[in-house]
Amino acid sequence: MRKFAFIAISMFFLTCCGEKDRYIRINGFAQGGKYTVKLNTKGISVPAEEIKDSIEALLHTIDTTLSGYNPASQLSRFNAGEAIVPGKLFRDMYRMGYELWERSEGALDFAAGPLYDAWGFGFKNSSFPSDRQIDSLLKSCGMRFLPRELPAGILDPASLGYPRLNYNAIAQGYSCDIIAKYLYGIGARDMLVDIGEIWCDGLNPSGKPWAVGIDRPTDHAPGDESQDIIESIWTSEGKPSGIVTSGNYRKFYIRDGRKYAHTVNPVTGYPVSHNLLSATIVSSKSAAEADALATWCMVTGLEASIKTIEEDTSLEGFLIYQDENGEMASWASSGFAVRGEGR
Repeated sequence: MRKFAFIAISMFFLTCCGEKDRYIRINGFAQGGKYTVKLNTKGISVPAEEIKDSIEALLHTIDTTLSGYNPASQLSRFNAGEAIVPGKLFRDMYRMGYELWERSEGALDFAAGPLYDAWGFGFKNSSFPSDRQIDSLLKSCGMRFLPRELPAGILDPASLGYPRLNYNAIAQGYSCDIIAKYLYGIGARDMLVDIGEIWCDGLNPSGKPWAVGIDRPTDHAPGDESQDIIESIWTSEGKPSGIVTSGNYRKFYIRDGRKYAHTVNPVTGYPVSHNLLSATIVSSKSAAEADALATWCMVTGLEASIKTIEEDTSLEGFLIYQDENGEMASWASSGFAVRGEGR
């Protein structure tokens, strides 16, 4: 799962690539990491400073609504048992989460927060759970205990059995979509929104499609980007695309000599154990869709992931796995646009 918190610090600069194109770049910190927005302001009358302020206002709204790390957010207060009047973002996220739970047949479960917490991959520190604890949690939490639609008006957790919700699997992708929607609304067409996950459309400042490097799955200290090795480079071909990579190779802990992946299967209650190392998903629908499907793949494994990707025409995928000889191998869908490889 991903950390979801917000601190607002940003800057922007202009890049003029020609008489008609005028790109700006806005940087800052959001959701436990950095964010970057690049866009061509050609034909846009909104000043760059106002665009920056609007983006940060949206990120602030997302934080105060959906962050599990902000104790004052609507989500945190709801999870603590407080009755709230949920805003549009809260209701939209709940609706999206329920639909994804149904579609994934339980592989994505946004009401399994206590289960993720028990393994230390939620909002609390880990305490290695016993089989009895896992069994108890499986019988007491999950989307199956909740209604498909939230009731109107005041939402009292007691009326729903005190569920604890966790949207880490789609929060960053959803945030990208919110920012992109605003940018489209002011007339932007060439853009890249990077909040850990990415939404892009059109062309970059060089007049070429956006390109995103896909890391080779290697273990190293979190945040040590100097150790990253680019396995492949995806190109957007100028199309609107959400692209997200999820993997188990950096987020794990070891107990009694065994490695436990950070991806928990909410159906079994245990961390997954399979040969899929990372899943990169491209969605023409949204970054939230790509975010969710990348996590879905890491729950279900290689063969099920290939089937899921090939059955959905809005998706493309690039999967890196360990073959029967223990060697790293990869699979790409037919429409996954790879520009080249790096070493």
